[in-house]
Amino acid sequence: MINGISQISSLSFSNGIGDISKTSSNLMGQATSAASAVAAGPTSFASILGGMATEAMGNIKKAEVSSFEGIKGTANTREVVDSVMAAEQSLQTAIALRDKIVSAYLEVTKMQI
Repeated sequence: MINGISQISSLSFSNGIGDISKTSSNLMGQATSAASAVAAGPTSFASILGGMATEAMGNIKKAEVSSFEGIKGTANTREVVDSVMAAEQSLQTAIALRDKIVSAYLEVTKMQI
């Protein structure tokens, strides 16, 4: 998961807008491999959370690539809005999940032994 987060800089402005097509093809390959890993049936809670985090990052990266394509004029507005809304939903889900995990951890630490 940390490796995936460190690779998010691959979509920054330092690469330039010309690298979007290469980045989007790499992104689609990563999304396909993440989806096949989740479909294979994760066996632990950690692997499920890892799959969800990978999917959320994929949605956010896809939204960023789509917004760059919208700026260039190669993508229509509906595609850009759809991908940004999917990224927003993924982010809201990740935030809610994080809050629940922190809340559960705090409850466990309050328990008497």
